[in-house]
Parts: sequence; structure tokens; C-alpha cells
Amino acid sequence: MTKFACLKSACLASAAAVALFAGAAEAQTSEAATKAALATIQAKNPTLHAVIATNPNALAAAKALDAERKAGKVRSALHGVPILLKDNIESADPLPTTAGSLALKDNITGRDAPVAKRLRDAGLVILGKTNLSEWANIRSNHSISGWSAVGGTVRNPYVLDRSACGSSSGSGAAVAAGLAPLAIGTETDGSITCPSAINGLVGLKPTVGLVSRTHIVPISHSQDTAGPMTTTVEDAAKVLTVIAGSDPADPATKDADAHKTDYAKGLSKDALKGVTLAVARFYTGYSPKLDLVFEAALKDLKAQGATLVEIKDFDEGPIGKAEGVVLYTELKADMASYLASTDPKKVPSRTLADLIAFNKATPKELEWFGQESFEKAEKTKGLDDPEYLKALADSKRLAGPEGIDKILKDTGAVAIIAPTTGPAWTIDPLNGDNYGGSATTLPAVAGYPHLTVPMGDVKGLPVGLSFIGPAWSEKLLLNLGYAYEQATHHRKAPTFKATIAP
Repeated sequence: MTKFACLKSACLASAAAVALFAGAAEAQTSEAATKAALATIQAKNPTLHAVIATNPNALAAAKALDAERKAGKVRSALHGVPILLKDNIESADPLPTTAGSLALKDNITGRDAPVAKRLRDAGLVILGKTNLSEWANIRSNHSISGWSAVGGTVRNPYVLDRSACGSSSGSGAAVAAGLAPLAIGTETDGSITCPSAINGLVGLKPTVGLVSRTHIVPISHSQDTAGPMTTTVEDAAKVLTVIAGSDPADPATKDADAHKTDYAKGLSKDALKGVTLAVARFYTGYSPKLDLVFEAALKDLKAQGATLVEIKDFDEGPIGKAEGVVLYTELKADMASYLASTDPKKVPSRTLADLIAFNKATPKELEWFGQESFEKAEKTKGLDDPEYLKALADSKRLAGPEGIDKILKDTGAVAIIAPTTGPAWTIDPLNGDNYGGSATTLPAVAGYPHLTVPMGDVKGLPVGLSFIGPAWSEKLLLNLGYAYEQATHHRKAPTFKATIAP
């Protein structure tokens, strides 16, 4: 048996998760599932660097949840199931929330982000924190996806010298490799969907405002959101059901309670029958091998009864330019607000300028790439700046009403489909990411939902199929993705190859 074959503990963790999802508590206990997950992390994480820290309270929480189940109390469909949080999401456990940066290495807040509290209240076991692209990949345009000064570089479990994408790199690699059955990632533009696709997972970026961002280290209040990363669409739907909802501290979520539902209820294998889907051809062409897999997916969709309408051209250029102004401006303001909420004795940095100075004084932070994006953000003029306000209005209009909404209206489609992104590239610490293209920007800027589902692979490297819809269309997208998943079953377990030989 090779070092990364299915360890008994890994298989046990997977079986436990499935049993618990099905409600078959007699097949496994939460304590056993949590122990198995911790053992798998101990065995595999030294190579994968997917998990930054495990939760010392996890086993006690699992035992308490087992006692509740034995007494007849089951909090949710995910009662007792372990889950990992990306390490920009706070939990009340004795763990720092670092965003991968040494500037936050002592940031133990003792508070649950509403996302963490909803998971805890639903009976999930918070297993620990996952590695990520430092500061959610906003520090530099020449960054290495999955690298952080705190956690090192996340490795793709399919081929270890390949990127796990980012910024939710650790969440993607951890679930793919069986370190935990579920994880939470966050996305501003591509940070859930790219690592999910590249690690052979289902990933959902919800509508901005469906899930609270309070006590999550921010980039942009216009685009940030948390979402599930799982091995199946049903599991993603169950996790979203738990974490969705309004939060008085996050004004963007004021309508969330009115829109949330049981996303797993009524998932149908027949959901593709009779629907029209818009094929985003403008998201193809950057990877010929990926395009071949996408063509096969289109045939599968047709076979399931979907009608496909081709959309050849769409100019994202003005959207991307406006998005940059928005993200840099909001980063400076939102980061200052977050840092002000932390303990100054534990986090001396109080502004973006302080973080820039910290990085300059800390050689490990700038060992592989710089912080030119931080420096560009520091030069922005605030949330009242007319240039920012125009960019915000333009980007939302171009991506939403004149983008996704118009495409759907013009085609009569219920959703847009596209390849999520290309296969994983080789990790290159000297030159940074060799990133081809993706379908992430339109839904990210519009603030609309984006689901990726395993579509197949290119030479053993997973790729995903994107389903993109209008605001609050999560239930629709999950249903479409479920029907595609059940018809194709493209996900394969990782093989932990060292490299791909030519």
C-alpha cells in the first residue's frame, strides 16, 4: 500500500460521514468520525498543507453531540458531522483566525462568526481551520495560490506538484483528500469555485447577502461571501441550508431569511428535462483539452433533456476594470473595520498601512512575492470617492442587469453553463500562478450564485462545470447540478501522484 492509499482512518471517516448524512447513527458515532478525521489529517496533512490547525475542542463537542443523539435530540441532517473552516472565518474555539498572515498569528477572538455559530447550532463539529492563499489572494497579482506564511503551500491531492487553486485552497484539498467530509470556503471572485473545480468537488458561491460575512476577514463587502465545498451536490445543499440566513450585523443579509429554504429538499434527477441553458462560449478557448471535456458535458446535458442556446460573445473587459477599483477601495476600508474589531494586544496592526509595514519588516511574508496590490489599495481615496462609486455602479450594472440577467432574458434560459476553469497548473514559487481563465467574474461581480460540479478530468486533473443563475437562484442551480451529477458521476478520488510525466 502506498503512503497515500486509502488509510483505514480515511475510509472510516468517509463511511462515517455518509452514515451520519443518512441518519444511520448506529453505523458510526460522531466521536469515531472525528477521531478518524483527526487521524487522517495527522497522516496526510504534512504533505498536503491543507489544514493550518485542528480544534482541541472537537472531540469533546463530538462526544456531547453523540449524547444528544442518544437522548433523542438531533439538531439537523448534519448532526455530528465534522467540518473544516477556512482560516479567515472566526470560531469561538481556542484557535487564531490568521487569513494565513503572521500579522494575525495571535488573533484568537473567542467569538463565532455567524457562519460558525449556525454550523455549531446545527450540530456540526468544527474540526479545525484550513490553509488558504494569504489574505484570500488579494496581496499581490503575482501570488502563489494556496501559499500562506502561516501554512505553507497547499498541494493538489490529485497531482502533488499541481496547484489547489485559491483562495480556499486548503478547504478544497482537505475535502478531496478525505481529511473531512465538508468544508467552508469564501469567495470574492473565484475562491470557492476554482479550488472546488480543480480538486474535483462541488462548490457553491451563494448570492451575496444569503450568508453572513460578520467576523470573516474581508476583502470586499460588495462581493465577499462564504459557501460550502463538498463531494456531492446534496451535501452542499445541506450545508447551505444551515449557514444561510439574515444577520443584523451584516446589512447585506437583510433579505436572506425571506429567500432561504431547505435546499436539499426535492432535489430531482429529472431537473434538466425541458429546461433551456445558455452556453457561455466566451468562457472557452483558453484550454483545448478542457474544451473537449466541456463538449462531452454538453452532450450529457442534452441527453438529460436540456435545450442549449449558444452565446458566443460577451465583453468582460469593462467589468474587470471596474471590479479592480471596487476591490482595492473596499479592501482598505473593510480591512480597517475588521482590524478595529480585534484585540490590539494580539493584533497590533490596525490599518492596511500597518499590514504593509509589517510585511516589509517580516522577511518570510515577502519571500516569494510582493504586496503591490496592498500598496495599490492603500492609495485609494475611500468609500465616498466618486471614482469608486461610479466603478461600483458600473460593475454591478454590467455584470448583473446587462450581463447575466440580459443573457438569460435574451435566450429564455434558466441558467448559464460554462467550464469553471482549466486543469491545475504546476506550482511555481518563482513566477507565481500560470492561470488560464475561468467563468467566475460575472457572477462574482453581480453578486449572483455560481455552482460548480465535477465535469470530468484532463489527464487525471479534475475540471468542473459551472451553473450560473440570477440572484437567489441557489435552489434552481443545485437542482440542475444534482441532475447532472447523478447522470454522470464524474468525481473520482485523488491518486496523490507526485507529478505528471510527459
